[in-house]
Amino acid sequence: MKRVNLIILVLLAVAFLIIVERNLLNLSDILHLENPDAGIVLPFESEVSPDLRLETVRKGEEIPVLITAAEERLGAVVAAMNSVYQNSKANVVFTIVTLNDTVDHLNEWLTKTRLKNVKYKIVIFKPELLKGKISKDPQTLEAVKPLTFARYYLPAYLPEAEKAIYLDDDIIVQGDIQELYESNLKPGHAAAFSNDCDSASSKGFVRGAGNQNSYIGFLDFKKDAIKKLSMRANTCSFNPGVIIANLTEWRNQNVTQQLEHWMELNTQEDLYSNSLAESITTPPLLIVFYKRHSMIDPMWHVRHLGSTGAGNRYSPQFVRAAKLLHWNGHYKPWERTSSFSDVWDKWFIPDPTGKFNPVRQHAED
Repeated sequence: MKRVNLIILVLLAVAFLIIVERNLLNLSDILHLENPDAGIVLPFESEVSPDLRLETVRKGEEIPVLITAAEERLGAVVAAMNSVYQNSKANVVFTIVTLNDTVDHLNEWLTKTRLKNVKYKIVIFKPELLKGKISKDPQTLEAVKPLTFARYYLPAYLPEAEKAIYLDDDIIVQGDIQELYESNLKPGHAAAFSNDCDSASSKGFVRGAGNQNSYIGFLDFKKDAIKKLSMRANTCSFNPGVIIANLTEWRNQNVTQQLEHWMELNTQEDLYSNSLAESITTPPLLIVFYKRHSMIDPMWHVRHLGSTGAGNRYSPQFVRAAKLLHWNGHYKPWERTSSFSDVWDKWFIPDPTGKFNPVRQHAED
């Protein structure tokens, strides 16, 4: 009899443990659904938007959009995100790459304004990634902004994605981002860019320091390493401020490793540090993607709004029709009076902390 009672007790204990285990698993599933990135360990620290209300979460295929957020340009990031979100009903998920000291400010701005229901993940960029890849020239080091290299590491930030969009922060999207996302890339191409000779943005373009539209403006063709590539110096360059990336091809072709290789070689041989374009981010991309990239519709990347004379180059009607506007150049709409700053103002959301305020100064057009 005692033996029977013991067996019954053991069975009851086993049954109890099974019930507890199932309840815990169900709880885990619920938490996983509410916070799908909670269990993912990335090579970068991450935080997920804390206020995703289920009744307002957009459905359908996720459209990954990556953007960087520097503390001094945070208002630009918020304006760009707002323009993307408000002009589309697609299930956009932002990955925001930033540095540690910006996280709290960014979270407060996004959660206490009308962007509180936007899906986003914050990823901390680790400058150690650039060790040995940037020239030790004091002038170069001063000009280096680590976050500009985040676009090199797209697959690391978006490990589950097969396709993604990268955006600079000084842009405003006026079209539906889903249209850009659904752009077709040619077979074997890991990325699509905007050609610097396209008709929309090259009109009235004046070449000079910081303004170049061919490879010779970005690379030193006297260097042996560049000569060996047999690239044509007059080939039209492209602007990497907007990228559609096929991340499967990017991984298969080891694009990140190729970019890092050219960065390291530049520190030894000055392949592009002293180029007219004054860019250290674009040259490795030009090399790796030489004649191996697709083209973005010119209306999806109307550029040079931050350059002198942009107000004469584009008509207000053309700017309204553009799908994406890019204030690349010295004049930013949040820093000083740039052309068409009223378009940018439409999407800017005031900082609830009061730390960021657009400063407008007169700019020569």
